[in-house]
Formats: sequence, C-alpha cells, structure tokens
Amino acid sequence: QVQLVESGGGSVPTGGSLRLSCSASKAVFRTMAWYRQAPGRQRELVASIGASNTPNYADSVKDRFTISRDRRSRNWYLDMTRLQPSDTAVYFCNAGLESGDWGRGTQVTVSS
Repeated sequence: QVQLVESGGGSVPTGGSLRLSCSASKAVFRTMAWYRQAPGRQRELVASIGASNTPNYADSVKDRFTISRDRRSRNWYLDMTRLQPSDTAVYFCNAGLESGDWGRGTQVTVSS
C-alpha cells in the first residue's frame, strides 16, 4: 500500500489553468492516474499513465489536460488548461486504478 497526497487544487475562472500534484510515500510501479468526482455524479477516470509512459485521457479533457510523472515514480501531475465549469470536481490521485490506492482528493472549482 502507498500513501498518496494531492496538492494544487483551487478556484479559477473559466479558461484558467491549474496544476495538480500527487506525492507518493514510495515509488509506484503501477498505473498512475487522476480521477474526479463532481457533486451528484459518479467518479470518472480523467487521465492515466502506465509503464509505457503513454498517457490516456477522457474525451472530455483531451487536448486540455496533460498527465506526467517524474523519473523516480513518486510524483505525478495533472496540468489542466482551458478549464470549464464542468471540470469542477474533487480530483483524486490514484495508483493502480480502481483496485489501487487513493489520495483524499483536492477540490477544483471553475467559476463561470
């Protein structure tokens, strides 16, 4: 099990940018991901990156969000640009996808 801590959430206007960071208590050798959950909605996978370093994105964030990782495999990031009110959610850092480990989440609020 690995402990994950997110940082970087906040409030921005429509069109703004934010960078989320995830810090792991030890190196992660599983898929690293970001999920989000908006009020009244199911949690959804936003972006992931595995050992091949090939990123995958939800259609709703393609060309706006970028997932990246550091070489030590202990930190990964989500760069979010052209944010929209529909991106408002709690964003969770994840290692190992649905059956893996989770951070506590960080709030992202995009105002119209």
